[in-house]
Amino acid sequence: MAIIAGIDCGTQSTKVLCYDTQKREVIALTSSKHNMISKEDGTREQEATLFINAIKDCFAQIPTNIKKNIEGIGVSGQQHGFVALDKNGEPLVPVKLWCDTSTSSQCDTLTEKLGGKDKVFELIGNQILPGYTASKVLFLKEHNKVAYDKLAHILLPHDYINYYLTGEYTMEEGDTSGTAFFDVRNRVWSKEVLEAIDSERDLSNTLPKLIKPTEAAGKVQSSTAIELGLSNNVIVSCGGGDNMMGAIGTGCTDEGSLVMSFGTSGTLFGYSEKCIADDKERLAAFISSSGGYLPLLCTMNCTVASEQIRDLFKKDVKEFDTIAASAPIGCNGVTLLPYFNGERTPNYPNGKATIIGLNTTNTNESNIARAALESAIYSMKVGLEAFVEQGFKAKKLILIGGGAKSQIWCQMISDAFGLEVVIPEISEAAAFGGCIQVLSLLENKKISEVAKEFVTMSDSNHYLAESKNYKAYENSYKSYRKYDSALSSIFSSKE
Repeated sequence: MAIIAGIDCGTQSTKVLCYDTQKREVIALTSSKHNMISKEDGTREQEATLFINAIKDCFAQIPTNIKKNIEGIGVSGQQHGFVALDKNGEPLVPVKLWCDTSTSSQCDTLTEKLGGKDKVFELIGNQILPGYTASKVLFLKEHNKVAYDKLAHILLPHDYINYYLTGEYTMEEGDTSGTAFFDVRNRVWSKEVLEAIDSERDLSNTLPKLIKPTEAAGKVQSSTAIELGLSNNVIVSCGGGDNMMGAIGTGCTDEGSLVMSFGTSGTLFGYSEKCIADDKERLAAFISSSGGYLPLLCTMNCTVASEQIRDLFKKDVKEFDTIAASAPIGCNGVTLLPYFNGERTPNYPNGKATIIGLNTTNTNESNIARAALESAIYSMKVGLEAFVEQGFKAKKLILIGGGAKSQIWCQMISDAFGLEVVIPEISEAAAFGGCIQVLSLLENKKISEVAKEFVTMSDSNHYLAESKNYKAYENSYKSYRKYDSALSSIFSSKE
């Protein structure tokens, strides 16, 4: 048994979690905030060096006696970000992030070159969307030819951190499945997409070797060990995207496991032994970083609506929840569409937040507040419908993220989904997923076996669905879908 560490490099911050496998407890948790470069054209970027500086800051906060006893590290990183490196491993440009929407025209260009959306789906099992990596590479080629000509290595954020730790260039199939130049059904690079990005250059030469969840990315190199205060021979697992590692950290490693991450953005994902590719474009056909598949819904506006309305009403979280709880299910006819940031699922580049159904009797804080809470749930319920259509049978819903701290939200989700909701004991699921993954290497066990042994759910925080409330939510959800459908042509327009 050992002390292990999980690094979670997210959009807003980097966190490092240290776990004592003998005591079965978190013995250190540190964090360092990130800044973001934002522009009106949808640009969302961060400097790659920021990730490394944040990691150094996190490890500097960990007591020396803990750091020196760390035997393994697993890395989680925000998905899709394009880290462009030169031949010396130095960043060429800021990292375009998953939430960057400035590459919409490049998505259209690639889709058209490849023969349309149906052909793209046939080739890779997904569509080429602004969030994914492929269009970001083309964007660099079109907008910064000098940097593009120096491009020697294409990495994702967690791959870049692995490179910093080990000095090795690697990728793994889970995070790679979100690049849009990877064929998820056959688990190989898509030559067609790479050629559509650049027909004159073999971009496969810029891609690192693919490794399996059962393989290590390497060991922490001596220079990095000195910088972070680690001992020699610390093993680094393959790591993965934040959703993939969150799945491992919540025990979503066997058939029927369903997880909802309820934060500024929202994800709903489940473990499957077979590839689930959704031709209606609701679920991304991702691969799990524990061996199977991880079909996933991602929305860019989950708790954003409640945060915006709460700020508008000048209420703290507790006050806002109390006000919302005083309104009935369905908010007396008030519906809120939560597209403050445009949207990824559904694909609404011109989406706008919209309050519909107001009249002289229902225009009050409580109805609007509850409509904001319900909107986040309904945007995720679209994903549940997709899972059901694909034959996925959820046993229960594991809830993580900021929304899991709200009792009213937890009960609303349970009732609206008709599922038992449970909360993991360790809330930092992605970082803990890194711990579980590297522990599987140290103990030479399957990731699913280690997850079953170490991932536990809170005894005091679980919620059972009430059937009468489920019916009321179904009626309210129908109104939400009706309004959403009516405005879809406006929201999906790129003008």
